[in-house]
Amino acid sequence: MNKTIKTISTLSFILLLFGFSKQSSEVINADEFEQAAINIGDLAPEIIGKTPEGKIIKLSDLKGKMVLIDFWASWCGPCRRENPNVVSTYNKYTKAKYKDAKGFEVFSYSLENPNSMERWTGAIAKDGLIWPYHVSDFQGWKSPASNEYGVRSIPSNFLIDKNGVVVAKNLRGPALARELDKHIKSF
Repeated sequence: MNKTIKTISTLSFILLLFGFSKQSSEVINADEFEQAAINIGDLAPEIIGKTPEGKIIKLSDLKGKMVLIDFWASWCGPCRRENPNVVSTYNKYTKAKYKDAKGFEVFSYSLENPNSMERWTGAIAKDGLIWPYHVSDFQGWKSPASNEYGVRSIPSNFLIDKNGVVVAKNLRGPALARELDKHIKSF
């Protein structure tokens, strides 16, 4: 009987996970996109996007700094739950002195769907995402940037050094602060 209960519990858990990911649209079907992935040690590809104000910003504008490239979306629950950690880390590390960089910035790339400008700007304000580098192309999962980086679920992030080389990826919670600690001289 215990074996039957375990089997039913396991199946229920799997169905719950499957239903959650399908319903929330936070995971994509990798077959729809060419297989690409950026790994630690790779040079981060250029990202160009528009801010909520319509200004064009490039990732390369931040060369010389440690940069967290943060793929997220206003509709993504796990992203929104991770945002307080990113904000806290930004506030703590933006003024730190780095061994080989001129500061720390967050470059937020949002996988927004068409016509979701208001929801996006509302999420930026509500979550207190105070850094100035917010971009989107409003193509959702068809975004060339997410495809080039091999992003298959969000939140997803890449920490790059002053030369644009990926030094870490998919840092959540305190892992982001621990990684940044390796690159600072002092506060």
